[in-house]
Formats: sequence, C-alpha cells, structure tokens
Amino acid sequence: MPSPTGRPRARGAVAVLLLISAVAYTAWVLEVVLSTGLDPVQAYISELAAADQPLGGLFRATDLVAGLAVLAAAGTALVGTAQVGTARRTGAEPVGTAHRTGTARRTGAPQPRHRWALAGWSALALFGAATAADSRLPLSCTPTSDEECAARETAGLVPATHTAHAVTSSLAMIGALAGLVALTVAARRYGWWPPVRRYGPWLLGAELLATTWSLAAIGAFQAGRGTWALGAGQRLQVLLVALWLGVLAWSLFREEADDRRAHDRRAHDRAAPTRDRAGREPV
Repeated sequence: MPSPTGRPRARGAVAVLLLISAVAYTAWVLEVVLSTGLDPVQAYISELAAADQPLGGLFRATDLVAGLAVLAAAGTALVGTAQVGTARRTGAEPVGTAHRTGTARRTGAPQPRHRWALAGWSALALFGAATAADSRLPLSCTPTSDEECAARETAGLVPATHTAHAVTSSLAMIGALAGLVALTVAARRYGWWPPVRRYGPWLLGAELLATTWSLAAIGAFQAGRGTWALGAGQRLQVLLVALWLGVLAWSLFREEADDRRAHDRRAHDRAAPTRDRAGREPV
C-alpha cells in the first residue's frame, strides 16, 4: 500500500532530495584522498569544518547542502502526508492510497499511521534544520589535535559557537534517531517501503551502538581520559544516518515506480476495446 507522502512526483522529489542529502552528509570520506592534517580515528568529525582548517569551507558547504536537502524532503513529505490525512477525514480519499478506516473517517480522528509518519518526517525536518545550523556554527579550532585549543575550550575561552555547535549537533542526532525509529515503525506496521521494513531495524540497532560509543568517547575526552577512538565512532554514526537516508530514498523510488506501473496498467485497461455480451466489438 502506498505511503501518504503525496503524489508520485512529490515522492520522486522527496527521494531525490534524500539521496542528495545522503551523499552530501558523507562528504567527510574525502579526507581519505585530501590532506586534512586530522586523524580520522581520533578527531571530531566537526573539526573538518573548523574555522581554522584550510578545507573547512568545503565541509561546511556540504553540511549545509545535506541539511537543506533533507529539510526540503521532510517538508514536502509532511505536506503530502497532511493532504492525504485531510482527504481521508473529509471522505475524499485519493484513489490508490492506503486502506481506509471507517471510524476514523467518520469522526475525523487522525489515523495512527499518520501520527507515525508525521512524527518521523517532523524529526527528519529537525535533523535537517539542525544540520544546516551546525554548518553555520563551526568550531574555531580543533581540540583533539590542538592542545592549546583544548585548554581554551576547557577554560571556556573559546567563542560561543562551540557551545552552540554542540547543541545543534545534539539536536541533529536526536532528529535522525527519532526519524529512523518513527518511519521504521510506520513501514513495518502499515506495509510501506519494503527496504525500510527489512533494513530499518538493523540500521537502528547499529546507530544506537555507534551513538553510545560516540557519547562515551566524548565524555572520556572531556574528562581528560583520551579520545577512545572518538573520530571512528562519530564517523560510523554519521555513515549509518547517511545509509538510512539512502534506504528511505530507495524505498520511495521503488514506490513511485510501482505507482507508475499501476497507472500504466489502469490506462491500458481503460483503452482496451470493450465487447458486448455476445463477445462482439461494438460498432
């Protein structure tokens, strides 16, 4: 059954935006071929975009693209979900949307699947907005590789953007995790998006482990106990979010293709010549 994300063209647009975001969100892999001077196993991933880094502008730009693309995708999906929900409550449900619930349609009560979808896309909108804000609030220096920077950060002598960056980064990850949970639940409960149903729980489990690793490593670093491979944990965390966005985009592409095939079959059936009861084509 199709998900309530609007018309097929809207679903295609959402899928493209999600794919763009997934690619831009993994721009940090360029450190494999570019000389950044940072240790990818130990350094915060945000340090690539620090204000004092020669390639900081590149990574800030890709973060901005990733955030704005997923924000636009979530906004488009939210509009489509709201429109379908309104149509069902008023009795004007579009042909081809998911199954109807008579009580909900008579009373105008929102259906549970719409609540899951709205929660999931809203969480992804938070992720996108926070990621875009994150790109505009870079660190001023690199605390994991610069002892002077780390000392200033501990003493509270760094710009306020360090604190703001920590807040937006946290909000971004909260939004990504909440979106992963809500949309995976919706897919499994209501028969949407086979790739999400299959891979969503595994990605969620891995993301929770990577997030736990990252939080523990950040706590250890701030307590002066080393980095605990902080960079590797954060990179895994971000990579899994990008994979999730890619799986969601793949699911929407498949759904759009299925809708197009169903539309073509209906058009073919309507165009087929009708026959009278005796089996003769009408004159």
